[in-house]
Formats: sequence, structure tokens, C-alpha cells
Amino acid sequence: MVRNLNHDTFLVIRYVKRRLTVLIDIDGKHEWRDCIDVPGVRLPRGYYFGTSSVTGDLSDNHDIISLKLYQLTVERTPEEEKRDREVFLPVVDNLKLPGMEAPLEPMSGLALFLVVFFSLVAIVFAIVIGIIVYNKWQEQSRKHFY
Repeated sequence: MVRNLNHDTFLVIRYVKRRLTVLIDIDGKHEWRDCIDVPGVRLPRGYYFGTSSVTGDLSDNHDIISLKLYQLTVERTPEEEKRDREVFLPVVDNLKLPGMEAPLEPMSGLALFLVVFFSLVAIVFAIVIGIIVYNKWQEQSRKHFY
């Protein structure tokens, strides 16, 4: 959407009261369109913002011309202040991030025994069938009618 345009494209990232909003202007008309709006985002304090024009495996050319950062002063209750201080990792309420699933419970002893037992039975069955098929094939290959 932003390749080979004759005008600059703009992006606004706004984080206010645990709401992350991204607005874009890719038409060059100075009209902002919503890109994403996520409520319940909790970011930790004491980190820095960084920018990169790297696009991944496919190379492309993006120039970051300017970056403006503003710190907004927002009135907070003591509860909000305490809750924001306790955030150590970025979290989104009611959203599961990839790789953050709960670990699977280990199998019980009986389930593990049954899985191993039936696996061994299936392997023995496959070996027996393989031997029978091989013997039949050898028997057939010995019989030649001249």
C-alpha cells in the first residue's frame, strides 16, 4: 500500500490510558484513517521506543524521516498508578499472544502406559505383516513357469 508513492506516508501511534491506537495517512491527503485500536494494553514503564525500516525476509526500502515523541500528562488514581507499576511484560487484557499458551498437563501413569503398550503392539503387528508379505513375495518370485 505504501510502495512507489509520490508523497510521504504518515503513521501515528498513540498510547493513552491503556489503549493503543494506530492511525495512518497513506493517501497524502492529511486525513487520518484508523488502522488498529486495542483497549486493555498494559506496557511496562522505563523502556524506550525504537524504530526500524526492516521489513523481514523480503527487502524493501523505507525511510524514517522524522520521529516525534510526546509525553502526555494524564490524571491517574492511586489504584491505576499501582497497577501500572506492577507491569513487567507487555500484556493485552483478554488477548492471548502467540507462544503464551498454558503448558499442557503431563499424562497420567495409566495414559502413558496405554500409549506405550498400544504403540508396541502396533509395531509388532506391522513387523509380522511385513514378514508375511516378504515371504509371499519371495515364494512368488521362485515360481517360474517355462
